[in-house]
Parts: sequence; C-alpha cells; structure tokens
Amino acid sequence: EVQLVESGGGMVQPGGSLRLSCAASGFTFSRSAMSWVRQAPGKGPEWLAAINSGGGSTSYADSVKGRFTISRSNAKNTLYLQMDSLKPEDTALYYCATGWKVSGPRGSQGTQVTVSS
Repeated sequence: EVQLVESGGGMVQPGGSLRLSCAASGFTFSRSAMSWVRQAPGKGPEWLAAINSGGGSTSYADSVKGRFTISRSNAKNTLYLQMDSLKPEDTALYYCATGWKVSGPRGSQGTQVTVSS
C-alpha cells in the first residue's frame, strides 16, 4: 500500500522559508517520479513541481519557479520541497504524489502552509 506522509508545514511571514518533507513507503520510491501539489481553500489542486526517479530532471509551475526547489533522497525514501520567498498566495495545503506532473487525487493528509504577517 502506497503511503505518503508530509511534514514541515507551518506559519511563516512573507519572504520567509520552509522545507517540506514527504516520507514514502509501500512502493519502490527510487523508481518513481514524484510531484508536489497544493490546494488552497475553495480552489482546485495546483501542480507545483516534479522530479524524475533519479533526481536529475525537475520541472516547475510558473507560479513557483525560481522560489521553490524540489529534491529527493532515494536512500531515505523522502521527497523535499524547499520554499523560499514565500508569499501570502502560497497559503495552501501541500501534499506529494507519485508520478510526473500529477495533481491528484490527494491520497495523504498533506501539510498546511500559511504565509501571513
């Protein structure tokens, strides 16, 4: 059974940074492309970033390009999202998903990020 557990969210001021983690189990993580997705209240899922199985190829949505960095540790079965220069519009529930540029459905609890002064 695929299990994805996100952590690292919280409240941060505009311009701040957070690092999200996604611990994966129940499948061969090192062979799976992965994505980060977010969903703001009242809005649909928004794909943010994707990374291939080996970590050598990444892709970003225009809304986060240059501010967010996706990475992974296949040794630790963990996916990361470094978020810098955070804006209030980045406030959302963030979750990870298996696959390249996928946006859902959400199969995990996610982690809440709130950007507010």
